[in-house]
Amino acid sequence: MKSTSRRSFLRGIGGTALALPCLESVSSAATAKQAAQRMAHFYVPIGVVRRGFFPGEADQIIPKGNLGNVMKSLGNQDPTFSVKPLDKLTPTMEPLAEFKDKVTLITGMDRTFQVGTDVHAQCASCYLSSAEPYTIKGTAWPLDRTLDHIVADKIGGSTPFRTLEFSCNSHKDNKESIYFDNISWYGTGHLAPSIRDPRKMYQRLFSTQEIDRYRDITDLVLEDANSMKRELGYNDSQKFAEYFESIRTIETQMDKLEKMKAELSLVTFEEPTEAYLPRGEYIRLMGDLMVVALQAGLTNVATFMVGPERWDTPYKFEGLFDKPKSHHQMSHNQTKMIDDLLKVDRFHMEQYVYLLNRMNGIVETDGTTLLDNTIFTYGSGLGDGSTHQYNDLPIIVSGGSKHIRGGQHINMPEGTPLANLWLTQSKIFGVGQERFADSTGMVKSLLA
Repeated sequence: MKSTSRRSFLRGIGGTALALPCLESVSSAATAKQAAQRMAHFYVPIGVVRRGFFPGEADQIIPKGNLGNVMKSLGNQDPTFSVKPLDKLTPTMEPLAEFKDKVTLITGMDRTFQVGTDVHAQCASCYLSSAEPYTIKGTAWPLDRTLDHIVADKIGGSTPFRTLEFSCNSHKDNKESIYFDNISWYGTGHLAPSIRDPRKMYQRLFSTQEIDRYRDITDLVLEDANSMKRELGYNDSQKFAEYFESIRTIETQMDKLEKMKAELSLVTFEEPTEAYLPRGEYIRLMGDLMVVALQAGLTNVATFMVGPERWDTPYKFEGLFDKPKSHHQMSHNQTKMIDDLLKVDRFHMEQYVYLLNRMNGIVETDGTTLLDNTIFTYGSGLGDGSTHQYNDLPIIVSGGSKHIRGGQHINMPEGTPLANLWLTQSKIFGVGQERFADSTGMVKSLLA
């Protein structure tokens, strides 16, 4: 019963059955068109258990309950910069074995915590902006426009959705603020809200009824707006111009979706039901929606949170535990829960690998794969969930074979800002800025 609902939803999208970009070749004038370049981010909440993830720490035998030894292991990374082959995989990274030549592990990257806000909320919400502490005025958060929106300025203009934001937060309670469940921001204080419900995401991507409804609404808004424009003063006119432009943006998005109606009508998805899905199936269902959106050209930029920060409400984690458990609470009780935490970390890695498999199995019109054309980054805003450390974050970059050199372990010098990686990725996609947040340079060893 558990797998049936998901199989029903996925009917027709396995393997090459749903190769939407190949629809371009249906016309008699079809030619091999160069595939679009994409970017996606897979965010893991609450950090990782270091000895299960990081090379050099996984080999240590730490007696169960001996947290003191765990803490002593935190500095075991090579303090000097080095690049070497990614050979032996740690227990948490073992699911990546078949993709070793397509992934690069980056260690030694840090962020700086700005005192004044919750450590978990800041590590999630500021992850993709990494703003220099105390440089953003009028807010307690070092939160600026995030990398996905900056890159979307370059590669998102031709797609119906400039960005898409996915969250695998299946909780019905809203225990925490928006800062715990969103990593994508248009700018300081301007959230790009993530969608948690697979049905809502499906309807957003594929429901043509919504296109018509938005069309009716925007037509009325623009008509009313034009009639009052002449009555506004200068300052209000400036604010109105921004508002008017945002409405135009929605209308443009609807135009793009309208043009894709014929192609979308060929998608054999069934709308997800409201029935309960086990944790793994829920994450993979949201992941399938993201992959299809990238494949179909609905977006070129996506963020994917595998779970929210903190949020003490327990998950069932079917297949791992016999009763619901809270990831956050486990992270603060490593003395007793370290084995369970290692299972959760590996479970999250397995979901990442599932998406790598999906992307790698989709052949595009030029013969490359979706994974070849997507820079897909696994990461967390914490280096260790129990200590709340912002240094030595767990980062894996996969795909993007035209730009990224796989099969490496890059260990950056101590204190290297995470923003160096975001600067590198923005440069790959043609963003002209010479600095990103607190960056000090590029991660050149990552480049092919």
